[in-house]
Amino acid sequence: MAHITILGLGPGDFSLLTLRAHALLQDTDELWLRTRHHPVVDKLPAHIRVASFDDLYEQATDFATLYDTIASRVLDLGRRPEGVVYAVPGHPWVGELTVRLIAQRAADERIPVHIEHGLSFIEPTLAALQVDALDNIQLCDATTFAARYAPPFEPDRPALIAQIYNRLVASEVKVLLLDLYPADHPVTLVDAAGTAHESVVSMPLYQLDHRDDWALLSSLYVPPLNKPASLTALMDVVAHLRAPDGCPWDREQDHRTLRPYLLEEAYEVLEALDRDDVHALREELGDLVLQVALHAQIATEYGEFTIADVLAGLIEKLIYRHPHVFGDRTVQSAQEVLQNWEALKSAEKAARGETNSNPDPFEGIPAALPALAKAQKVVKRLRALGGTLPAAEDAWAAWRADPSAKTLGALLLALAAEARDQHVDAETALRETLTRWMDQAREV
Repeated sequence: MAHITILGLGPGDFSLLTLRAHALLQDTDELWLRTRHHPVVDKLPAHIRVASFDDLYEQATDFATLYDTIASRVLDLGRRPEGVVYAVPGHPWVGELTVRLIAQRAADERIPVHIEHGLSFIEPTLAALQVDALDNIQLCDATTFAARYAPPFEPDRPALIAQIYNRLVASEVKVLLLDLYPADHPVTLVDAAGTAHESVVSMPLYQLDHRDDWALLSSLYVPPLNKPASLTALMDVVAHLRAPDGCPWDREQDHRTLRPYLLEEAYEVLEALDRDDVHALREELGDLVLQVALHAQIATEYGEFTIADVLAGLIEKLIYRHPHVFGDRTVQSAQEVLQNWEALKSAEKAARGETNSNPDPFEGIPAALPALAKAQKVVKRLRALGGTLPAAEDAWAAWRADPSAKTLGALLLALAAEARDQHVDAETALRETLTRWMDQAREV
């Protein structure tokens, strides 16, 4: 009867095989290995006919194709009346994509699959490090990690990165980690954990790819930063502030009472940018993020939405509106990107049923925008509608002839329109000019 048995060979020491694995090996005549490159292989019982898929590693152009091919081969072998015994390093459900693929496809074909457990690399690695797995540790495969654009870690939690098997992978991992951790952050490399050749070497992060002796059984332990530094930690602090044993002021706030603080913090971020003050920018961005966290926590308490909803919606929107990055669309210019963005926004509204036979041409322009910034957005829409605006010279002449609020407003609008035509942000230009004049006045 067709069947598949998947055997975990453990971390590398033959003595760490389970009793059930020993019994299975004694009763097995044929064993298929994902790879022979594992210390246990040389100590397998002599009566077993051993075959492997190592030849496929030399032919494959990428790991996804390789593992797909191996899974297909194992399925073919499993369809035989005698079935197949397929062995993988460690535990079958730890870092073994072929096992996942085999289990999914076998379930579709109703081919029975039995998993014979094995000790993974995790337990002996944690023992070598003397680290508790339940201490919020994060796990990741080095190849998967290196393929990302940002580290998938919370830096205030410990992390274990498996299968750093050569210097190139180590270098890619290091570069990504440097986006979160200082260059001198201590890390520990564990080789051949659970075997007689086990070694534990600590070093600063910047030295990670300086060594030459790499092995297939290397894992990197990254200890946490010495202070809370993640969105999770922030939300915990904010939830505590809002809790019955928290801060009376924070507990009294709601979406409406926090409105002025959101605007204030946004302007303080702009001020830091205008001054090109990166230290102030770091602090002010934190204050702005706090406003987001507070609103998300309040929404959670009232059952409106959660911070996860906020982030999921944002990520989905960014991916959807950038098909030239995450899809197969091509663009030739930034202007085309903006055109696509507006078209996709319209498609989103249509999908939500937000159609209007008489749409407001100024929809989406926030009413609370500063007047100059709002003026430039209105000008853009007016131009799209074919509207005309007075030239700055004519508006200036009208103001000189009749210096009233009406003619001044028309002059400011004309100046904002001209600034937009010259690709100048009028709000920023005036704000920076005010800052310079104020600085000069302070020096007098």
